[in-house]
Amino acid sequence: MNDFSLDRSNIPGVVLAGGRSSRMGRDKASVQLSGRTLLERVVEQLEPQVSILAVNADATPENCRHLFIPDIVPGKAGPMAGIHAAMAYGATLGGVTHVVTVSVDSPFFPRDLVDWLAAAIDGPEKIAIAASEGRSHPVFGLWPLKLADDLEAWIATDEKRRVRDFLLRHDVTEVAFPLRPTRASLLDPFFNVNTPDDLAEAERWLRVLV
Repeated sequence: MNDFSLDRSNIPGVVLAGGRSSRMGRDKASVQLSGRTLLERVVEQLEPQVSILAVNADATPENCRHLFIPDIVPGKAGPMAGIHAAMAYGATLGGVTHVVTVSVDSPFFPRDLVDWLAAAIDGPEKIAIAASEGRSHPVFGLWPLKLADDLEAWIATDEKRRVRDFLLRHDVTEVAFPLRPTRASLLDPFFNVNTPDDLAEAERWLRVLV
């Protein structure tokens, strides 16, 4: 019988801001969207949903007022290295079983993201990831700290390091989120800003949000 119960009042959050940003041509965390950086916007979205918040990046982002946590695995090993750093950070906090991660380049993610993901957790090793329009968004996930060692070993031995390949090894639930109404049309809440064109589109979405 499974008697695990997730403590929803003790879920730390980590913003993943360590990507290469090659298509943007500059650090996405510091990119300005209507006068505020993407990092500022994402932090504002996530902070009310978590018990404590940290930022994972290669170096401390400019004007970052939250704890900075670098990758533990060397060599810019991709988003899973950031998720591993988030797990390791969660392990330093008392009573934590899961940590939530979000991407710095998705400023419109749901304000109830953590509640929805937490509702899908029914065991100490269950992973919950977000999905929308039939596509999964695994960097928006609730990750069990128990998998930190396995993740570290997988990063060290898997050549491709695709997030979905790691997920296939474990018990995962995809949580489908609805599209977000705007005054123009429906917005995918996990729309991400990868290029200057995406940034211009994000500016347009910002003007029609309800």
